[in-house]
Amino acid sequence: MNRSSKFSVNRSLLVLPLVSLALVQPVQAQDTAQQADAESEKTSDDFHDRRYDRFGELIVTAIGVTQLDVLAGTSVVEGIELQRSLESQIGEVLVDLPGVSASSFSPGASRPVLRGFQGERVRVLVDGIGSIDVSNTSVDHATSIDPLTAESIEVLRGPAVLLYGSQAIGGAVNVIDKRIPQRMLREPFHIDATVSADTAYDLREAGASLDIPAGSGFVFHIDGSYRDTDDVEIPGFVVSPLLRADLLAVADEEEEEGEFEEADELREAANRRGVLPSSDTRTWTGNAGFAFFEGDSNLGASFGIYDTRYGVPSRPGAGHHHGEEGEEGEAEEEGEETVSIDLRQYRADMRGVLALGDGFFKSLNTRVGYSDYTHTEFEGAEVGTVFDVQGLEARAVLEQNARGPWYGSIGTQYYFRDFDAFGAEAYVPKNRTDQFALFALQEFDLGLVELEAAGRWETTDVESLAVGFERSFDTFSGALGIAHETDGGLRFGVNASRAERAPSAEELLSNGPHIATQAFEIGDPNLRTERALGLEAFVRGKLGPANISLAVYRNWFDNYVYLDATGEEEDDLPVFTYLQSDADWFGVEAQVYYTLFDSSDLTVAADLRGDYIRAELADGTPIPRIPPLSLLGALEAQTSRFDGRIEVKYTDGQDRVAAFETPSDSFTFVNASLAWKPLLGNDNVTVLAQVDNIFDTEGRRHASFTKDYVPLAGRNFKLSVRTSF
Repeated sequence: MNRSSKFSVNRSLLVLPLVSLALVQPVQAQDTAQQADAESEKTSDDFHDRRYDRFGELIVTAIGVTQLDVLAGTSVVEGIELQRSLESQIGEVLVDLPGVSASSFSPGASRPVLRGFQGERVRVLVDGIGSIDVSNTSVDHATSIDPLTAESIEVLRGPAVLLYGSQAIGGAVNVIDKRIPQRMLREPFHIDATVSADTAYDLREAGASLDIPAGSGFVFHIDGSYRDTDDVEIPGFVVSPLLRADLLAVADEEEEEGEFEEADELREAANRRGVLPSSDTRTWTGNAGFAFFEGDSNLGASFGIYDTRYGVPSRPGAGHHHGEEGEEGEAEEEGEETVSIDLRQYRADMRGVLALGDGFFKSLNTRVGYSDYTHTEFEGAEVGTVFDVQGLEARAVLEQNARGPWYGSIGTQYYFRDFDAFGAEAYVPKNRTDQFALFALQEFDLGLVELEAAGRWETTDVESLAVGFERSFDTFSGALGIAHETDGGLRFGVNASRAERAPSAEELLSNGPHIATQAFEIGDPNLRTERALGLEAFVRGKLGPANISLAVYRNWFDNYVYLDATGEEEDDLPVFTYLQSDADWFGVEAQVYYTLFDSSDLTVAADLRGDYIRAELADGTPIPRIPPLSLLGALEAQTSRFDGRIEVKYTDGQDRVAAFETPSDSFTFVNASLAWKPLLGNDNVTVLAQVDNIFDTEGRRHASFTKDYVPLAGRNFKLSVRTSF
């Protein structure tokens, strides 16, 4: 069977469950009316009451997963914690969680780094479906999700996350919003809104959503947001000490050769401080959707727009010499232009739940997302490169009714992406990726222990007619977990996994200059399937007055794919190539939430977090951009109307670096916040005043490609108001 016919069959397999959703019937309506009433009364303020359950038996929206043992490292960010952490990019929102860092390419582009993994090993989801953008292909590409209108954010780590795709070896981030309403309303309308401003970014942002019931089981939703920031204020010099020394040394050489203008420019770049140039952002979004509820069944759809333009800081002293011989002067002049990215995504989504009664299967859950995405890189006012992507992802999951000790789910998933890039630096040829998968998760309660098993078979085709390339990959991933829970509610267990991932089109086909990352990237069309064996032990739950969560994990990779600097230059850009090697990964992540004092009027608690990762290739060479040791300690005090928190976060230096990679220094941030509920007897309004990086400390994340010239923000005063009524 040829490629096109194979995937035509796969598409038809998905059409059947989608069509069945149109036949929604009133199943078990009498048993769910009270449940619908209760759910409709929930507001975002209910999240405040769930903070203390974050290490217990917390049910997230991963369909078919109840205890989340195979997902050992699961975190949920919501309520005041989400309001306190809110940033423009999803990576920055989550950086205080154990095992989480961020790519921090620029204020306008920052993706989550989970357990040291990023890019093609971390999936970013919207209500269980991929973001369908190109943020996973390059660190300068923003994630097309606005956290401002999120209801909650789930961070899923561990082997069962592979149910969401082979690209989730490191984990997945699932953003839950209400663009397709989640529940029936029993009130005339429901409004959620957030307004924020700060000093370091000169932030002005606002977002709001409105849900309205329309009778006969319908709920309509509309939301929108706007965010604007200026160039970010930073402590100290823009460039790191090592890069500054290099720039000043080159300036001295230029001066000795009589190039006084070039020497002055280099010294100016080396001595720039206080503000990070080309780091401004402007983002707006709009979404509209509806859902129809009938008993335990529902069907809904939405359409939305995400639009952002953000600056891309340039490496000081680097020129963009992409001209042909004889055009060098013109190319150098063009290289002095600032770089910015203009991104727009049109997205349509559908969600369906079809209740199937008391038989073997409980429900059929379907999610489909389609994206039309355009991303333009500008050099000054001139268009440099345009990325154009159309993609679709669809999932259908049959959730089983519990049969005594047996419970689980099975499903199928289809994904395609048409990718095109054109312009002066179109470093990846036009290509198409098709992917089809079958997966299952089963849980067995054997009394003393619980056994969980997960598996995923996936076939991936990558094709580029432009360069005559076509390859197919068949992969299988599986996980097995065993867990035991004590009478006191402490749960511990062990997971084992085998994961496989097909190389992406960018890893296979890149060959050219990439202006935004200021690198010449070279792929390898002969890359083999990446494989990993994993072992993880965890413990979580309540231990006396403390809630604890601890995970220790190790991964052994065959054919690990990584982007490595060669030390060479092409078109006056450093050359990075995709290579493969065996690799060894070890990590620990932990959190303890300890109640120090608890009365009817006041609760005082300590929040301690930490993580450590060590990753190296088979020859002992450190893997590039691995986050260093991170420790956080916080003290919280809560009353009925106030919630105060002061925290100290220490990030160690990283001197275990790959060839041509620079080390990073340690830094410590001290942050404080005070939340106030001004309406007596009403928790629907929260005013939050906070100051981050109180002592204006310089910090650079080692996971960032741009850490040597993109430091983190300095002291930042922020005020936000969040309402739900």
